Amino acid sequence: MAGFGKWEFGPTEIKNPFPDNDGSVHIWQGFEDRIIPYTVNRYISQKLPWIRYHEVPDGGHLFILKNKQ
Repeated sequence: MAGFGKWEFGPTEIKNPFPDNDGSVHIWQGFEDRIIPYTVNRYISQKLPWIRYHEVPDGGHLFILKNKQ
């Protein structure tokens, strides 16, 4: 939905929701994701340095469910 919807703002305009460091924002991105390319979230995290970016080398879009039974 995020990738196909029309937003009223640009993703790089988001302000840090934790300016006092009482929390953090993480992006976990699968390198093999065919729905949202890793380049998109890598770019956003470079523009917003308060985001902690994690790339999963063999992960796809639903990598978090890969080993679930």
